Amino acid sequence: MSQTRHVPVMLQRCLDLLAPALEVTSPQQPVVVDCTLGLGGHSEALLAAFPSARLIALDRDKEALRLSGQRLAPYGDRATLVHAVYDELPEVLARLGVPKVQGILFDLGVSSMQLDEAERGFAYAQDAPLDMRMDQTTGISAAEVLNTYPPGELVRILRAYGEEKQAKRIVSAIVREREKEPFSNSARLVELIRDSLPQAAKRTGGNPAKRTFQALRIEVNGELSVLERAIPAAVGALAVGGRIAVLSYHSLEDRLVKQVFAAGAANTAPPGLPVVPERYQPRLKLLTRGAELPTEEEVAENRRAAPARLRGAQRIREEER
Repeated sequence: MSQTRHVPVMLQRCLDLLAPALEVTSPQQPVVVDCTLGLGGHSEALLAAFPSARLIALDRDKEALRLSGQRLAPYGDRATLVHAVYDELPEVLARLGVPKVQGILFDLGVSSMQLDEAERGFAYAQDAPLDMRMDQTTGISAAEVLNTYPPGELVRILRAYGEEKQAKRIVSAIVREREKEPFSNSARLVELIRDSLPQAAKRTGGNPAKRTFQALRIEVNGELSVLERAIPAAVGALAVGGRIAVLSYHSLEDRLVKQVFAAGAANTAPPGLPVVPERYQPRLKLLTRGAELPTEEEVAENRRAAPARLRGAQRIREEER
């Protein structure tokens, strides 16, 4: 599989955000964690840009780890690749004997490889088995979700994770069709969604199946519940002066990241204190004003960058014991 088509999103901006924490001159080797290795584009750039840094990279997808391992082989023992989901970061660091890190990068969403390999079932543009598991060694597939979940649960998932206004219509059609024959491939689902939507709904927002596919993918991989644990855990792993950059691809992810960063950057003192004690001072400093967007040039070059939202923060204080 060619790796040339894999273009890391907002790459230079991510490097710039992390640089002050990784361009250190102290004798201690800075450690940067890529929590979403994918095809290794961001990781390779981190290793090249910060020659004194050590990289720890996580991915739940064994095929991604294999391909990235080949790509990062020239960097030898500066790169440690780990098969893990990103909310397992504290356990991974403990196992490697790394108490704190200087940089952390998350590039959320589906990797180019998963979208481009038809048999993974992530893309609605081509017919494929409805799998959608990022780690194909565990968990239930999208087909199982469609064929076995109660209608009410399917409606909830489409509304909550796909922000799909037509969830009831789509689920009624799914339930009717799955009784005739269980779902196995994406083309049948895409066609069914198209047929069940009113004309007006088909005219807006790209492929009408996009929201349903997003919702199924988030459910199959437990993405939001994993992220809810992962972002606070990552902030907790940062050394003072350490920096974190997070690329999100839909509003649900971005909202979670925003909430964790905002809470860390807030003063938590009760109102009316003349002097704010240390334990109430903010732990984080925000490095981006709101979420930064990719440039028009980048979107023209790499359409997958279009929905990206980037937020960064710096650790400025230890936790109070």
